[in-house]
Amino acid sequence: MVGSISEAKSSVSGVTDPYRRTEHCEKIHPYRCDKEVGVLGIDVSKDNLITSRRGKYENNLKGYEKILDMKPCTIVLEPTGVYAIKPSQYFKEKGIRVLQVSPNMLSREKDFREKKTDFYDAEKLENMVDKAKEYEYNVLRELVTLYMFLKDMEVKQKNRLKRALFLVSDNDKINKERLERLASGDFAQEVLYQLEYTPIVLEEVKILAKALFETQEKLKEVKEMIESQVPEDHVLLTIPGVGKLAAGIIIGVVGDIRRFPKPESFVAYCGLDPVVERSGKAVVSKGISRRGNKYLRSLFYFLAQMNCSKNPTLLRFYESHKDKLHGRKLYTALARKLAKVVWSVWYNNKPYEPK
Repeated sequence: MVGSISEAKSSVSGVTDPYRRTEHCEKIHPYRCDKEVGVLGIDVSKDNLITSRRGKYENNLKGYEKILDMKPCTIVLEPTGVYAIKPSQYFKEKGIRVLQVSPNMLSREKDFREKKTDFYDAEKLENMVDKAKEYEYNVLRELVTLYMFLKDMEVKQKNRLKRALFLVSDNDKINKERLERLASGDFAQEVLYQLEYTPIVLEEVKILAKALFETQEKLKEVKEMIESQVPEDHVLLTIPGVGKLAAGIIIGVVGDIRRFPKPESFVAYCGLDPVVERSGKAVVSKGISRRGNKYLRSLFYFLAQMNCSKNPTLLRFYESHKDKLHGRKLYTALARKLAKVVWSVWYNNKPYEPK
Protein backbone atom coordinates (compact mmCIF):
# COMPACT_ATOMS: atom_id res chain seq x y z
CA MET A 1 0.00 0.00 0.00
CA VAL A 2 1.52 3.28 -1.11
CA GLY A 3 1.41 6.12 1.37
CA SER A 4 -0.60 9.12 0.25
CA ILE A 5 1.89 11.63 1.64
CA SER A 6 4.90 10.32 -0.28
CA GLU A 7 6.10 12.19 -3.35
CA ALA A 8 7.04 10.72 -6.70
CA LYS A 9 9.55 12.16 -9.11
CA SER A 10 8.55 13.13 -12.63
CA SER A 11 10.62 12.10 -15.60
CA VAL A 12 10.88 14.09 -18.83
CA SER A 13 8.31 11.84 -20.49
CA GLY A 14 5.78 11.95 -17.68
CA VAL A 15 4.81 10.70 -14.24
CA THR A 16 6.61 7.63 -12.93
CA ASP A 17 3.99 6.54 -10.41
CA PRO A 18 0.42 7.85 -10.79
CA TYR A 19 -0.58 6.46 -7.40
CA ARG A 20 1.39 9.20 -5.66
CA ARG A 21 0.93 12.95 -5.54
CA THR A 22 3.03 14.48 -8.31
CA GLU A 23 4.34 17.69 -9.75
CA HIS A 24 1.51 17.56 -12.31
CA CYS A 25 -1.02 17.81 -9.51
CA GLU A 26 -0.01 21.29 -8.44
CA LYS A 27 0.41 22.53 -12.00
CA ILE A 28 -2.88 21.53 -13.53
CA HIS A 29 -5.41 20.83 -10.81
CA PRO A 30 -4.54 22.42 -7.48
CA TYR A 31 -7.93 21.88 -5.84
CA ARG A 32 -7.52 18.09 -6.18
CA CYS A 33 -4.04 17.88 -4.70
CA ASP A 34 -5.29 16.17 -1.57
CA LYS A 35 -5.87 13.04 -3.63
CA GLU A 36 -3.68 9.96 -3.54
CA VAL A 37 -3.36 9.42 -7.30
CA GLY A 38 -1.66 11.91 -9.57
CA VAL A 39 -2.29 11.22 -13.25
CA LEU A 40 -4.18 8.16 -14.46
CA GLY A 41 -4.27 7.11 -18.11
CA ILE A 42 -7.36 5.19 -19.23
CA ASP A 43 -7.81 3.29 -22.47
CA VAL A 44 -11.55 3.24 -23.24
CA SER A 45 -13.51 0.59 -25.10
CA LYS A 46 -17.21 -0.24 -25.20
CA ASP A 47 -16.99 -2.75 -22.36
CA ASN A 48 -13.86 -1.88 -20.40
CA LEU A 49 -11.69 0.86 -18.95
CA ILE A 50 -8.03 -0.19 -18.80
CA THR A 51 -5.90 1.99 -16.54
CA SER A 52 -2.19 2.74 -16.56
CA ARG A 53 -2.04 1.10 -13.13
CA ARG A 54 -2.74 -2.18 -14.93
CA GLY A 55 -6.29 -2.38 -13.72
CA LYS A 56 -9.25 -3.44 -15.85
CA TYR A 57 -12.71 -2.13 -14.98
CA GLU A 58 -16.13 -2.28 -16.58
CA ASN A 59 -17.30 0.74 -18.58
CA ASN A 60 -20.28 1.29 -16.31
CA LEU A 61 -21.16 2.83 -12.94
CA LYS A 62 -19.62 -0.06 -11.01
CA GLY A 63 -16.29 0.42 -12.80
CA TYR A 64 -16.36 4.21 -12.40
CA GLU A 65 -16.87 3.90 -8.64
CA LYS A 66 -13.87 1.57 -8.34
CA ILE A 67 -11.70 4.07 -10.18
CA LEU A 68 -13.00 6.85 -7.91
CA ASP A 69 -11.81 4.82 -4.92
CA MET A 70 -8.28 5.31 -6.27
CA LYS A 71 -8.81 9.09 -5.81
CA PRO A 72 -7.20 10.25 -9.06
CA CYS A 73 -6.15 13.85 -9.54
CA THR A 74 -6.34 13.88 -13.35
CA ILE A 75 -7.59 11.37 -15.89
CA VAL A 76 -6.20 11.28 -19.43
CA LEU A 77 -8.03 9.30 -22.09
CA GLU A 78 -8.60 9.04 -25.82
CA PRO A 79 -11.98 10.34 -27.13
CA THR A 80 -13.12 7.04 -28.63
CA GLY A 81 -16.54 8.24 -29.78
CA VAL A 82 -19.60 7.62 -27.67
CA TYR A 83 -17.85 5.14 -25.37
CA ALA A 84 -15.65 7.88 -23.89
CA ILE A 85 -18.36 10.52 -23.38
CA LYS A 86 -20.10 8.89 -20.42
CA PRO A 87 -16.98 8.21 -18.30
CA SER A 88 -15.52 11.62 -19.20
CA GLN A 89 -18.64 13.45 -18.10
CA TYR A 90 -19.04 11.28 -14.99
CA PHE A 91 -15.50 11.89 -13.71
CA LYS A 92 -15.69 15.59 -14.56
CA GLU A 93 -18.86 16.00 -12.50
CA LYS A 94 -17.10 14.23 -9.61
CA GLY A 95 -14.50 17.02 -9.53
CA ILE A 96 -11.73 15.23 -11.42
CA ARG A 97 -9.97 16.98 -14.26
CA VAL A 98 -10.49 15.06 -17.48
CA LEU A 99 -8.08 15.51 -20.37
CA GLN A 100 -8.32 14.01 -23.85
CA VAL A 101 -5.61 13.14 -26.36
CA SER A 102 -6.54 13.01 -30.04
CA PRO A 103 -6.21 9.57 -31.71
CA ASN A 104 -3.77 10.96 -34.30
CA MET A 105 -1.47 12.34 -31.62
CA LEU A 106 -1.59 9.09 -29.66
CA SER A 107 -0.77 7.14 -32.82
CA ARG A 108 2.30 9.28 -33.46
CA GLU A 109 3.52 8.72 -29.90
CA LYS A 110 3.39 4.94 -30.10
CA ASP A 111 6.56 2.91 -30.46
CA PHE A 112 5.57 -0.14 -32.47
CA ARG A 113 8.87 -1.85 -31.77
CA GLU A 114 7.73 -2.40 -28.22
CA LYS A 115 5.55 -5.35 -27.34
CA LYS A 116 1.99 -4.08 -27.20
CA THR A 117 -0.11 -5.13 -24.17
CA ASP A 118 -3.63 -4.33 -23.03
CA PHE A 119 -2.16 -1.55 -20.89
CA TYR A 120 0.10 -0.05 -23.58
CA ASP A 121 -2.22 2.78 -24.67
CA ALA A 122 -3.19 3.62 -21.09
CA GLU A 123 0.47 3.97 -20.11
CA LYS A 124 1.11 6.20 -23.12
CA LEU A 125 -1.88 8.38 -22.27
CA GLU A 126 -0.64 8.82 -18.71
CA ASN A 127 2.51 10.46 -20.02
CA MET A 128 0.76 12.83 -22.45
CA VAL A 129 -0.68 15.36 -19.99
CA ASP A 130 1.09 18.28 -21.66
CA LYS A 131 -0.34 17.31 -25.07
CA ALA A 132 -3.90 16.73 -23.93
CA LYS A 133 -6.84 19.13 -23.98
CA GLU A 134 -9.52 19.72 -21.39
CA TYR A 135 -12.65 17.66 -21.96
CA GLU A 136 -15.75 19.72 -22.60
CA TYR A 137 -19.22 18.37 -23.23
CA ASN A 138 -20.37 19.64 -26.64
CA VAL A 139 -24.13 20.21 -26.49
CA LEU A 140 -24.19 21.45 -30.06
CA ARG A 141 -22.49 18.31 -31.32
CA GLU A 142 -25.16 16.12 -29.70
CA LEU A 143 -27.92 18.24 -31.24
CA VAL A 144 -26.30 18.04 -34.68
CA THR A 145 -25.92 14.27 -34.36
CA LEU A 146 -29.63 14.01 -33.51
CA TYR A 147 -30.56 16.32 -36.39
CA MET A 148 -28.58 14.23 -38.89
CA PHE A 149 -30.12 11.02 -37.54
CA LEU A 150 -33.60 12.47 -38.02
CA LYS A 151 -32.70 13.66 -41.54
CA ASP A 152 -31.60 10.15 -42.46
CA MET A 153 -34.87 8.80 -41.04
CA GLU A 154 -36.85 11.37 -43.02
CA VAL A 155 -35.23 10.33 -46.30
CA LYS A 156 -35.84 6.63 -45.68
CA GLN A 157 -39.46 7.18 -44.59
CA LYS A 158 -40.19 9.46 -47.55
CA ASN A 159 -38.73 7.00 -50.06
CA ARG A 160 -40.69 4.11 -48.57
CA LEU A 161 -43.89 6.17 -48.57
CA LYS A 162 -43.41 7.08 -52.24
CA ARG A 163 -42.96 3.39 -53.05
CA ALA A 164 -46.20 2.52 -51.25
CA LEU A 165 -48.10 5.33 -52.97
CA PHE A 166 -46.87 4.20 -56.37
CA LEU A 167 -48.36 0.74 -55.75
CA VAL A 168 -51.90 2.09 -55.24
CA SER A 169 -51.92 5.47 -57.01
CA ASP A 170 -50.54 7.39 -59.98
CA ASN A 171 -49.54 10.23 -57.67
CA ASP A 172 -46.55 9.77 -55.35
CA LYS A 173 -45.99 13.48 -54.66
CA ILE A 174 -45.89 14.40 -50.96
CA ASN A 175 -46.79 17.81 -49.56
CA LYS A 176 -47.70 18.85 -46.02
CA GLU A 177 -51.45 18.91 -46.60
CA ARG A 178 -51.54 15.47 -48.23
CA LEU A 179 -49.20 14.03 -45.62
CA GLU A 180 -51.52 15.12 -42.79
CA ARG A 181 -54.51 13.52 -44.55
CA LEU A 182 -52.69 10.24 -45.14
CA ALA A 183 -51.40 10.18 -41.55
CA SER A 184 -54.99 10.40 -40.27
CA GLY A 185 -56.13 7.62 -42.62
CA ASP A 186 -58.18 9.95 -44.82
CA PHE A 187 -58.06 8.56 -48.38
CA ALA A 188 -61.29 10.24 -49.61
CA GLN A 189 -59.45 12.52 -52.04
CA GLU A 190 -57.17 9.77 -53.34
CA VAL A 191 -57.68 8.10 -56.73
CA LEU A 192 -56.69 4.52 -55.92
CA TYR A 193 -56.22 1.29 -57.81
CA GLN A 194 -58.57 -1.31 -56.35
CA LEU A 195 -56.18 -4.23 -56.37
CA GLU A 196 -55.83 -7.27 -54.16
CA TYR A 197 -53.03 -5.71 -52.12
CA THR A 198 -54.57 -2.21 -51.86
CA PRO A 199 -55.97 -2.55 -48.27
CA ILE A 200 -52.61 -3.77 -46.95
CA VAL A 201 -50.64 -1.05 -48.74
CA LEU A 202 -53.03 1.65 -47.50
CA GLU A 203 -52.34 0.56 -43.94
CA GLU A 204 -48.62 0.88 -44.68
CA VAL A 205 -49.21 4.33 -46.19
CA LYS A 206 -50.99 5.48 -43.02
CA ILE A 207 -48.20 4.20 -40.75
CA LEU A 208 -45.43 5.71 -42.89
CA ALA A 209 -47.21 9.05 -43.32
CA LYS A 210 -47.72 9.37 -39.56
CA ALA A 211 -44.07 8.49 -38.85
CA LEU A 212 -42.82 10.92 -41.50
CA PHE A 213 -45.03 13.73 -40.21
CA GLU A 214 -43.75 13.23 -36.64
CA THR A 215 -40.13 13.08 -37.84
CA GLN A 216 -40.51 16.37 -39.71
CA GLU A 217 -42.04 18.03 -36.65
CA LYS A 218 -39.12 16.82 -34.49
CA LEU A 219 -36.68 18.11 -37.12
CA LYS A 220 -38.17 21.59 -36.76
CA GLU A 221 -37.73 21.46 -32.99
CA VAL A 222 -34.11 20.28 -33.15
CA LYS A 223 -33.35 22.85 -35.88
CA GLU A 224 -34.52 25.64 -33.57
CA MET A 225 -32.43 24.21 -30.73
CA ILE A 226 -29.32 24.16 -32.93
CA GLU A 227 -29.89 27.72 -34.10
CA SER A 228 -30.33 28.90 -30.51
CA GLN A 229 -26.83 27.60 -29.69
CA VAL A 230 -25.15 29.77 -32.36
CA PRO A 231 -24.17 33.28 -31.14
CA GLU A 232 -25.67 36.13 -33.13
CA ASP A 233 -22.21 37.56 -33.76
CA HIS A 234 -20.46 34.33 -34.76
CA VAL A 235 -17.97 34.99 -37.51
CA LEU A 236 -19.33 32.19 -39.75
CA LEU A 237 -22.60 34.08 -40.13
CA THR A 238 -20.75 36.77 -42.10
CA ILE A 239 -20.28 34.33 -45.00
CA PRO A 240 -23.05 34.87 -47.59
CA GLY A 241 -25.34 31.84 -47.71
CA VAL A 242 -24.29 30.44 -44.32
CA GLY A 243 -27.22 30.73 -41.93
CA LYS A 244 -27.57 29.69 -38.31
CA LEU A 245 -28.46 26.08 -39.08
CA ALA A 246 -25.50 25.60 -41.42
CA ALA A 247 -23.17 27.37 -38.98
CA GLY A 248 -24.48 25.25 -36.10
CA ILE A 249 -23.87 22.02 -38.02
CA ILE A 250 -20.33 23.08 -38.94
CA ILE A 251 -19.49 24.16 -35.37
CA GLY A 252 -21.10 21.06 -33.85
CA VAL A 253 -19.26 18.62 -36.11
CA VAL A 254 -15.86 20.34 -36.12
CA GLY A 255 -15.69 21.54 -32.52
CA ASP A 256 -12.36 23.37 -32.43
CA ILE A 257 -11.18 24.67 -35.83
CA ARG A 258 -7.69 25.10 -34.36
CA ARG A 259 -7.06 21.39 -34.76
CA PHE A 260 -6.79 22.05 -38.51
CA PRO A 261 -3.65 24.22 -38.95
CA LYS A 262 -4.07 24.43 -42.73
CA PRO A 263 -7.11 24.72 -45.03
CA GLU A 264 -6.03 21.54 -46.81
CA SER A 265 -6.36 19.52 -43.61
CA PHE A 266 -9.88 20.87 -43.08
CA VAL A 267 -10.82 20.08 -46.69
CA ALA A 268 -9.51 16.54 -46.19
CA TYR A 269 -11.58 16.21 -42.99
CA CYS A 270 -14.63 17.06 -45.09
CA GLY A 271 -13.66 14.40 -47.65
CA LEU A 272 -13.43 17.01 -50.39
CA ASP A 273 -9.71 16.62 -51.08
CA PRO A 274 -8.90 15.53 -54.66
CA VAL A 275 -7.39 12.10 -55.33
CA VAL A 276 -4.69 12.17 -57.99
CA GLU A 277 -2.74 9.19 -59.32
CA ARG A 278 0.61 9.63 -61.05
CA SER A 279 2.25 7.06 -63.27
CA GLY A 280 5.34 8.34 -65.00
CA LYS A 281 4.34 11.58 -66.68
CA ALA A 282 0.65 10.76 -66.62
CA VAL A 283 -1.51 12.43 -63.99
CA VAL A 284 -5.04 11.07 -63.55
CA SER A 285 -7.72 12.72 -61.40
CA LYS A 286 -9.85 10.22 -59.48
CA GLY A 287 -12.35 12.68 -58.00
CA ILE A 288 -12.57 13.33 -54.25
CA SER A 289 -11.47 11.01 -51.46
CA ARG A 290 -14.85 10.81 -49.62
CA ARG A 291 -12.88 9.71 -46.53
CA GLY A 292 -13.99 12.58 -44.33
CA ASN A 293 -17.18 13.59 -42.58
CA LYS A 294 -20.09 12.83 -44.90
CA TYR A 295 -22.38 15.40 -43.29
CA LEU A 296 -19.98 18.29 -43.84
CA ARG A 297 -19.33 17.10 -47.38
CA SER A 298 -23.05 17.03 -48.17
CA LEU A 299 -23.61 20.37 -46.45
CA PHE A 300 -20.90 22.20 -48.39
CA TYR A 301 -22.11 20.67 -51.66
CA PHE A 302 -25.68 21.78 -50.90
CA LEU A 303 -24.58 25.30 -49.91
CA ALA A 304 -22.44 25.58 -53.05
CA GLN A 305 -25.42 24.67 -55.21
CA MET A 306 -27.91 26.94 -53.48
CA ASN A 307 -25.75 29.99 -52.81
CA CYS A 308 -23.29 30.21 -55.68
CA SER A 309 -24.73 33.49 -56.93
CA LYS A 310 -24.96 34.99 -53.41
CA ASN A 311 -21.30 34.48 -52.51
CA PRO A 312 -18.87 36.69 -54.51
CA THR A 313 -15.98 34.25 -54.02
CA LEU A 314 -18.00 31.28 -55.27
CA LEU A 315 -19.50 33.29 -58.12
CA ARG A 316 -16.06 34.30 -59.42
CA PHE A 317 -14.86 30.70 -59.12
CA TYR A 318 -17.97 29.50 -61.00
CA GLU A 319 -17.49 31.98 -63.82
CA SER A 320 -13.82 31.12 -64.27
CA HIS A 321 -14.33 27.32 -64.18
CA LYS A 322 -17.72 26.73 -65.83
CA ASP A 323 -16.13 26.09 -69.23
CA LYS A 324 -13.74 23.47 -67.84
CA LEU A 325 -15.94 21.74 -65.27
CA HIS A 326 -19.58 20.73 -65.53
CA GLY A 327 -22.33 19.28 -63.32
CA ARG A 328 -21.25 17.52 -60.15
CA LYS A 329 -17.55 18.16 -60.77
CA LEU A 330 -18.13 21.90 -60.83
CA TYR A 331 -20.25 21.95 -57.68
CA THR A 332 -17.80 19.66 -55.90
CA ALA A 333 -15.03 22.13 -56.71
CA LEU A 334 -17.26 24.94 -55.43
CA ALA A 335 -17.91 22.98 -52.22
CA ARG A 336 -14.14 22.61 -51.74
CA LYS A 337 -13.71 26.34 -52.28
CA LEU A 338 -16.43 27.10 -49.75
CA ALA A 339 -14.78 24.80 -47.20
CA LYS A 340 -11.58 26.82 -47.55
CA VAL A 341 -13.51 30.07 -47.09
CA VAL A 342 -15.13 28.68 -43.93
CA TRP A 343 -11.74 27.60 -42.58
CA SER A 344 -10.15 30.99 -43.29
CA VAL A 345 -12.94 33.03 -41.71
CA TRP A 346 -13.27 30.80 -38.65
CA TYR A 347 -9.58 30.05 -38.07
CA ASN A 348 -8.54 33.70 -38.33
CA ASN A 349 -11.72 34.88 -36.57
CA LYS A 350 -12.21 37.65 -39.11
CA PRO A 351 -15.47 38.50 -40.90
CA TYR A 352 -15.82 37.37 -44.51
CA GLU A 353 -14.39 39.74 -47.09
CA PRO A 354 -14.57 38.92 -50.82
CA LYS A 355 -11.16 38.94 -52.44
